[in-house]
Amino acid sequence: MQFWQFMFVPTILFLVIVAPIWITMHYRSVNRSSRSLNTEDRQTIEHMLATVDKLVERIGVLETILDADHPDWRYQVDHREQHRE
Repeated sequence: MQFWQFMFVPTILFLVIVAPIWITMHYRSVNRSSRSLNTEDRQTIEHMLATVDKLVERIGVLETILDADHPDWRYQVDHREQHRE
């Protein structure tokens, strides 16, 4: 009977303090490890980045064409925006 009386306080302390912290930390680490990108997500992001690069290149080409055909098109766009405000 003395053993159970001796172990009562440490057991209660473990169950009230250590166990909840231990469980919380465990599930935080599980959650963090599951948040990493999987292969499919990485491929999707790489595809999107490639598409963005192509679109940026196309916009540059379009601006070059507009600069050649209508040299002051940028001024006209800026001027219209200022009148709207």
